[in-house]
Amino acid sequence: MGMLSYVKNEISVIRERDPAIKSDWEVLLYPSFKVILNYRVAHRLYKKKHYFLARWISQRAARKTGIEIHPGATIGEGLFIDHGSGVIIGETTIIGNNVTLYQGVTLGGTGKEQGKRHPTLEDNVMVSAGAKIIGSFTIGENSKIGAGSVVLEEVPPNCTVVGVPGRIVKMDNKKVPRSDMDQIHLPDPVLNDIQELQKENKALREQVERLEEACLLKEWKPGA
Repeated sequence: MGMLSYVKNEISVIRERDPAIKSDWEVLLYPSFKVILNYRVAHRLYKKKHYFLARWISQRAARKTGIEIHPGATIGEGLFIDHGSGVIIGETTIIGNNVTLYQGVTLGGTGKEQGKRHPTLEDNVMVSAGAKIIGSFTIGENSKIGAGSVVLEEVPPNCTVVGVPGRIVKMDNKKVPRSDMDQIHLPDPVLNDIQELQKENKALREQVERLEEACLLKEWKPGA
């Protein structure tokens, strides 16, 4: 794909997923637009082993946008980084098509291990604000990662993950995240647990009250 095609594609991606955009000219101001175009150039240089120049371009883009993408990362079409400040994408990260990242997302490694050490995000994954995905494993297609989650292990396709550490709270959600762009209305396992405890507590209180009433009736004697 030539650079002009990349430009047209990025404009289309941002306009599709950000309702605040009113014209194509606004897209030119977006950090996501700038950093992706710089990444495409840097990645080509990286593959040709021009490592210094590739890193110079990527670091220059990081200083201007607040988004750091290592030129060695492999990124498909349609990546959208909303706002983007604080986003970090590591060297061996693999990102599929039509993935959405919000601000503060980290796709990182666990240390100084060699080889593949960063996550793989399959098509149509959405990672909400502040989430951290750390390690070499796969986030399956159409999955959502909730805001502030810390994901440390594999996630199957069509799942919703929330919490620290991240845990799967919903499976086989067939909605495509890039269509609804909803990072708010996700299941809350802590709230669900609290509600279950409240129900159990209420049932126990009612049972105790019935037992107390039964005991009082046994103790009470007419005419006493």
